[in-house]
Amino acid sequence: MALGIFMAGGSAYIDVPVAAASAVETPAYAKWSRLAVKQTMHKYPLAEVTDYLHIATNTHGVTGVEKFRLWLREDDREFAVLVTVTYSAETGKFIKIDFQELPAE
Repeated sequence: MALGIFMAGGSAYIDVPVAAASAVETPAYAKWSRLAVKQTMHKYPLAEVTDYLHIATNTHGVTGVEKFRLWLREDDREFAVLVTVTYSAETGKFIKIDFQELPAE
């Protein structure tokens, strides 16, 4: 009888929707982070992107700016690159991308 109560009590947890528990919202900057990584790999074709960080989102009138810091490894050299993506805040269209290598820490 105790086993029946345990099983009945435990079965209530089966009905929890798994999709709701694992749903993760995509950040607004995701489109620009993919572009930043892709263009960095194009600019540094021999390097491997080992990590990245979204730093900031800024809007200046009609333009938006996303900043990312990417860590790269090329042979024995490890370095970081600040990637700035500028786009139209009105249309969401890409305008330009800038790269700045950062000194080793």
